[in-house]
Amino acid sequence: MQYMEKFQESREKARRNIMLADHMLTQTYPLIKDPKLLLAVIENIFLALTNSMATVLYYERLFKRIPPFHDNFESKFNLFKMKTAIRYNISQEYLYLMQEVKDIIIEHRKSPVEFTRENKFVICSSTYNMKTISVDQMKKYIQKTKSFLEIAESIVSKNESIFVK
Repeated sequence: MQYMEKFQESREKARRNIMLADHMLTQTYPLIKDPKLLLAVIENIFLALTNSMATVLYYERLFKRIPPFHDNFESKFNLFKMKTAIRYNISQEYLYLMQEVKDIIIEHRKSPVEFTRENKFVICSSTYNMKTISVDQMKKYIQKTKSFLEIAESIVSKNESIFVK
């Protein structure tokens, strides 16, 4: 069995997550037409984003360019935002995307009321603020996530040949 560095494992997970999200949205959703499936899509988008971010962070950690960090979203996100995104000139739009997707997932978990309407999934907060998830929105998220994964892959591919065992 080939040994993989942590950044390579994260990259593989990110690839699987985004492929799964894309497949659910383009193949499964048109067949079953249940907006609840959009929740599974957004969960996989979130996992793809966080694993892409982890890919770069573990890579940077390997070269001791960043300090050790806790294996949780907040710790990774803050370190990524403060150090890595600046270093590699990564657009703020990806940071906004991560935060937005994370917020939707948190809203869903806290939500006392959810329902579907016109092919959209609607999440209501306890104060009845509503957030909707639509197919078009998920398509945009998937495209942005794929582009973020490509950026992460280009960063780690520079010295990856060092780690081939």
